[in-house]
Amino acid sequence: MFKKTNWIWIPGWNAADKEEPRIVYFRKEVDFHRAPEKLEIQISADSRYKLYVNGKLIEVGPSKGDNKIWYYDTVDLAPHLAQGKNILAVIVLRYPLEYTKGNSGVFRTHTPGLYLAGEYLDDGGEVIRLSADDSWKCLRETNVKLSPEQMGFAHLYILEEASGNPDTFGWMKEHYQDRNWMSAEEIQSWPIVMNKSGSPNNLQARTIPYMKKVPRKFDGILTIRNSKVKESEWSKMLTGAEAVTLLPHSTEIVEINAGELMTGFLNLSVSGGKGTKIKILQSEGYVLPEEPGAPTSSMPKKGNRLDHINGHLHGFTDTYHVAGIGKNGEAEIYEPFWFRTFRFIQLEIVTADEPLTIESFDYQETGYPLEVKTWVKTSDESMQAIWDISERSLRRCMHETYEDCPFYEQLQYAMDARSQILFTYMTSADDRLARQCFDDFRRSQRYDGMINCCYPSNTSYVIPGFSIYYLMMLYDHMMHFGDQELIRSYLSTIDGILAYFHSHLTKEGIVDKIGGLLFKDASWSFIDWTTQWNDTTGVPTATRSGPITMESLLYIMGLEHAAKMASFAGRDGIAEEYIVRAGKVREAVRKYCMGSNGMIQDGPGIDEYSQHCQVFAVLTDTIELEQGKESLLKTLENKHEYTQCSVAMAYYLFRALEKCDLYEYTDALWDIWRDMIKNNLTTCVEDPVVQRSDCHAWGALALYELPAVILGVRPTKPGFEEIEVKPVPGHLTWAEGEVITPKGMIKVQWRKVGADIELQHQWIES
Repeated sequence: MFKKTNWIWIPGWNAADKEEPRIVYFRKEVDFHRAPEKLEIQISADSRYKLYVNGKLIEVGPSKGDNKIWYYDTVDLAPHLAQGKNILAVIVLRYPLEYTKGNSGVFRTHTPGLYLAGEYLDDGGEVIRLSADDSWKCLRETNVKLSPEQMGFAHLYILEEASGNPDTFGWMKEHYQDRNWMSAEEIQSWPIVMNKSGSPNNLQARTIPYMKKVPRKFDGILTIRNSKVKESEWSKMLTGAEAVTLLPHSTEIVEINAGELMTGFLNLSVSGGKGTKIKILQSEGYVLPEEPGAPTSSMPKKGNRLDHINGHLHGFTDTYHVAGIGKNGEAEIYEPFWFRTFRFIQLEIVTADEPLTIESFDYQETGYPLEVKTWVKTSDESMQAIWDISERSLRRCMHETYEDCPFYEQLQYAMDARSQILFTYMTSADDRLARQCFDDFRRSQRYDGMINCCYPSNTSYVIPGFSIYYLMMLYDHMMHFGDQELIRSYLSTIDGILAYFHSHLTKEGIVDKIGGLLFKDASWSFIDWTTQWNDTTGVPTATRSGPITMESLLYIMGLEHAAKMASFAGRDGIAEEYIVRAGKVREAVRKYCMGSNGMIQDGPGIDEYSQHCQVFAVLTDTIELEQGKESLLKTLENKHEYTQCSVAMAYYLFRALEKCDLYEYTDALWDIWRDMIKNNLTTCVEDPVVQRSDCHAWGALALYELPAVILGVRPTKPGFEEIEVKPVPGHLTWAEGEVITPKGMIKVQWRKVGADIELQHQWIES
């Protein structure tokens, strides 16, 4: 006999199953003499699960781990159970081991399976076992085929071509007969199959909250491209007032507005309509046709995101083939497994010989349960709209990890996450997702000290500078939460990163060429998306000749932040070493990377200059403050002569302007965001150049600037043990608000009176 593992899978898993993403259903009937007041289970799966009780979606998971840590969820079933028969149903999505055949951010192992552990002692003293064993029934779903968003470069593998399946219709309901299903196969314990020291059986408890699941209705119809049904009838269906029926052999194309960019689980309920084909296109916004003669671009041209007259929706499409099995009050339901990102939905429906009735079309909003407690008002009315799209961007880029964008990749990048974490602290003082992020990247560290640029990820790829942003996110946590043990636990990770840069110094003392172009070099030296660096994939063009100065400046910045963390952790000797190393690299940059004009070059001896190098030279004290101020002014006043910081780098540009007493210049820089508002975005664009993604939370800058700088609430000692309330007004004449901190809420109000500021602040919560 083997030891029970509480892992099960479907019998007959063959070679073909291992090569494609598969959906597997698991089902168990449970009778209760009396519904329990509490019944907790533990559940996980390789690769993903969705848990239902009596047809209702209860939980989705597990949270993203890797080949070192696999998470389980603890779920209380009691609130969803009734007296008598109950149906526990689990849908498991299994991705193949081949990394290109599944989501990049979802790990999988050699052992597919569903894990479930739990039991209940009924009133009669009988143990009702819920744990995964051969009492569970299972069935392979053959009517759903998954595919990537596009061939080639694609990180999501979630799009579906699905057909209604008469054999599984109503399988989550009590009346369903599962006599043709197989009994699940119990997975044996080590040494035969599964080893507790390896994933997925090295289970650890979930460390973050569960994602919210909030029922939502669409705002309504934005436009009808082709339909024999009145707009008012479509609108009633969307509100849930009444169904809409489409005639046989008709084509309907309607475009539906969610009101804002959203992430949610779509749900379409229909009856009748056998043979109908429904395409569900999800889009961030309307895009414009390419101008005649313009070169073919991989990304569409974007303008007013609401321009449905001149534009068309661009996005990704799920296709559902209706089986016609919905009737007598029990609809045929299509719900894609993965959540979708959308602001607009286009339904293209082609009916066959039968009329189709759409009973409902709605969704459940999902995302990290962020509780924003900070609010700020200012004399600049445009800042409120900027705050709104920034807050929404942060929410949409937080799920089980921080994400670069919910529409395209859903990957956690270190540069993005550093900013997102800061924005989270300043608006909610919540560090739970941040702590998991720290650990995620630590587990990605390579033998040479570098971390993966994004993680969790099945692919290994390095952007050297992103390791420095990772150090700074640890520093930010130190300043906000003051957890000395946490910082101590990361000192070896920090030292490994810095050792990598140290080992790649040239004889002159600057960081050598350690990266290059995207897809062309072993690592990518990405700095920012700018027009001037488009041909070099976001890398200064100086990379064609050798090292780029930005990587030396980032190394200095990393050493400075690491020194403060080492000192905080009681490692003063290490701190002093880092300070000495930073000084040497700083001197080398001054000697080899400074032009005759006093500005820092993009590469040693290369007569090319960017705003970025001046910003980081100021922030690292590589140039004197007056010289830095002069250099920054040159870049601001001669935009076409110097490569400008984009949305991704705006946080650092704003810090340099603040340091040089030039913060009033940020007024003009906010025009990037004001243009987003004019173009009817509801979230922050990835960059104003290519505008690939309409939701990228590194652009949620207002969530930091308004509370931390405009109201001036910042920690001056680790853990907010000492707090500074020092507003930097810039172009504003007054501001007020409340800022959440780990120590409580601070209320701030100030107004300019002549050259002075009248300031009031107080604790309003402790």
